[in-house]
Amino acid sequence: MALSSSGTGTTGVDPSPAAPRPTRGLLPLLLAGNAAMYALYVGVPGILLALQIEGIDPANKVANFGLVSGVSAVFATVFNPVAGALSDRSGRRNPWILAGGLLAIPVMFLLGSVDTILLVMIAWCLGQAVMNVYQAALTSVVPDRVPRAARGRASAAVGLGLPVGSTVGALVGAAYSEDHRTGYLVFGVIVAATAVLFSACAREQRMPARAPLPVGAQIAAFGSALRDHDFRWAFIGRALLVLGYFAVAGFQLYVLKDHTRLPAGLSAEEAVAILMPVNSVAMVVSTVLGGWLSDRYDRRKLFVAASAALAAVALLIPALSASWTAMLVFSVVNGLGFGCYMAVDTALVTMVLPRAEDAARDMGVLNIANAGPQIVAPFVASLIVSASGGYTALFLVAAVLSVLGALAVRPIRSVR
Repeated sequence: MALSSSGTGTTGVDPSPAAPRPTRGLLPLLLAGNAAMYALYVGVPGILLALQIEGIDPANKVANFGLVSGVSAVFATVFNPVAGALSDRSGRRNPWILAGGLLAIPVMFLLGSVDTILLVMIAWCLGQAVMNVYQAALTSVVPDRVPRAARGRASAAVGLGLPVGSTVGALVGAAYSEDHRTGYLVFGVIVAATAVLFSACAREQRMPARAPLPVGAQIAAFGSALRDHDFRWAFIGRALLVLGYFAVAGFQLYVLKDHTRLPAGLSAEEAVAILMPVNSVAMVVSTVLGGWLSDRYDRRKLFVAASAALAAVALLIPALSASWTAMLVFSVVNGLGFGCYMAVDTALVTMVLPRAEDAARDMGVLNIANAGPQIVAPFVASLIVSASGGYTALFLVAAVLSVLGALAVRPIRSVR
């Protein structure tokens, strides 16, 4: 990744001179760590949780799913920056990755054992908490250990975790759609095993420990990053696109059951298992090309804006047609747009972090743009679906949000 002349100020974050260059094999480990995380994030709420909630109360599945998803996302929003700040203070990432990964097993076991909406919500809140401890530390590895010139490739490795993990999550979720308890445990084991592998193989040099701050100062510190002009606009753009994406993605199983005209003999669960690999292949292509081309031409904003606009175009396809073919085309186009966006936007974000010593905390603040919209998305989506009597309006609203996300990167000054 070339460093642009406009990005040589204090906004970009580089590993300190004393920090080691990326260990050999770090990029495959980042891919594996993120793939395991996304496998759980896709397979659990996208299939197993949706089926579990539908089995408990079929008549109110949309409202209940929105409630469980929204409340649990609050825990994601809180735990991500808090865990990031704690790992900053300790000067370590690996122990937090390991702890979050290992805790996934008992929490997934608990989730598979409950049978009321309230208990499902509590268990999934715990799941969001431990997974965001894992995610906050893992996300900070790139700004900690990867030089700016290699961040496009590193971000591509991180971005590839989404299509790979999504495919694994969809296949495992569909395979255990009739036995969600075992399915939950499988996902917990995948995350735990990957956390052990990452912690054992990705050696880290301990950073100086941070002195503890008073609670009031910590709360103020979380908001300090948003006072930085470029970081704030990166945050807004990510939040808008994620809101549009999850308003639809969170209800994918219900969209296939209640909106799409599936071919005879094809169940909604089987359709998910088909769509995810199709989406993932497109995402892999755009993630690799987007990361490489953005390094080659040193143009982050252009690729981020174009990919967000392409995601908006994708959302118009199922709005105009409820056919199975339209959903297949949507999966391809959406994969191309979202894969490139996540790869290049992750690289862009690492260049606008205000302070190197607060990298994990500020990446945790940015992850509020990932988790925060997930709080709003289920409630907004369920209201739109209930008010309009279908999913067409939901696709249109999500497309508008993606366009706004594309426009939000224009004011960023320090990155081309």
